[in-house]
Amino acid sequence: MSAYRQLVLRTSMTDNYLPSNQKNEYTVKSKSEEINLQCEQDKIYRFLLTTIQKQTPEKTLLEFQNLFIESLRIERDNNSHRIYTIFTNQQEAEFHHTIKRCCYILANNWEISNQHKYIQNLLTIFDNYRIESKAFISPFIHFYSRWLDNFINSRDFDELKLFASRSQKKDNWVSRYSSYLLFAQSYDNNNSQEQREIAKRVAQKMRQKFKFDLAMYVAHSHSSDSYIINKYKNPSILGNEILRLIKIIISKKGSLSYEKLANIFIQQTQKQTLGEYKKNLQKYLLFFSPDIPVVVKSVEQHLQKKLSDWKVEHDEEIIDKGLILRICNRIIDTLTTENGKEPTLLFQLLLSQGHSLILAILLIKIVLISPNSKIHLEICISKIISYYEKYSANQCAWLINFLEIFNIMFTIYGENIEYSLINMKSNTQTFHFQSNLDDYRVFSQLKLDIEEII
Repeated sequence: MSAYRQLVLRTSMTDNYLPSNQKNEYTVKSKSEEINLQCEQDKIYRFLLTTIQKQTPEKTLLEFQNLFIESLRIERDNNSHRIYTIFTNQQEAEFHHTIKRCCYILANNWEISNQHKYIQNLLTIFDNYRIESKAFISPFIHFYSRWLDNFINSRDFDELKLFASRSQKKDNWVSRYSSYLLFAQSYDNNNSQEQREIAKRVAQKMRQKFKFDLAMYVAHSHSSDSYIINKYKNPSILGNEILRLIKIIISKKGSLSYEKLANIFIQQTQKQTLGEYKKNLQKYLLFFSPDIPVVVKSVEQHLQKKLSDWKVEHDEEIIDKGLILRICNRIIDTLTTENGKEPTLLFQLLLSQGHSLILAILLIKIVLISPNSKIHLEICISKIISYYEKYSANQCAWLINFLEIFNIMFTIYGENIEYSLINMKSNTQTFHFQSNLDDYRVFSQLKLDIEEII
């Protein structure tokens, strides 16, 4: 008899749950009207929390399997499917919510304790169920198995698989950018607290790993030692072009860096009206160095059209933090996705013409003047990834190229690692646009350890 079976058979609820091998008998009130669904759901959640705290992961997985899989077997006694019968046949949504939260209770605890492999083992339970014969399911409760099938085939289950994808071979291009999908999960209030917590934690770990791997690769990129070359591999998929790209990005961090331009813009636009701010914002965003192509004109036309008509009735009001956030988010929408699904025309125009770097620069310039817009930006990026996930890597090569550049751009402009260019011929850190990039080497320094990586 399962531990949960004994729990629900008790006439009174206590915090001391019975072990699975203890065989006591209780009577069950079978009238559905006497069952408080929320109370029963809470019993399930508390049971799993107690089990995962007191039992081994293997034992916990067995209890989960008994609850949701084994309880459907036809040869079990009449009360074996007790967890399903707390729902009426109109409450599939409640069942979906319950099993989803149960999965995240387990996954979140195993993530915290660095027992990641058991998250994959949890998914394996569902995989095994898929390939098993459904003949063992009682005809009287067959619709419960359809509920289970619907959950396994849902978007929620696909999101759960993201947490196990780190330790698996990346079978599709979307897995490489799952940190954005996880980040979006962590800010979705429709998700349970457990799901938001684990999504945030895993996304942060993935990003920190990319930051560290990029810094170590850059630091050892000029090494001739085969051991070093094999140990510190390029974390991007841009090949040897990554070093040239990094040099170009870092070269913009000189005397007229994007950070300094952002600070100047913030100081000069204080106490301006919304109308004035919109005009100056366009000038700020479209201020590029002379080597940027004429495509900027196209961007200017799109931005002018979007901004000129936005909140015209408030054009005479003095700008405040709230309006700045909203207008910056508005521009992010124009550059990425306006309906939370497909990308905008401007997004497609820039990437189809090979201007991924320009788009990444525009986005970093927005975040530098409105740091709180970064959350909105990353959620928009996740929506675009979700929109294209049904397409192959070859069909999405242009998008993948942008995501790689975007990753590197925002990593270099992060807070933990400082990148710098050194001219190996003149021994100076000052970069000139007329200089040959091959004359420079990139150095990285971990700010947290205040130790240069060489």
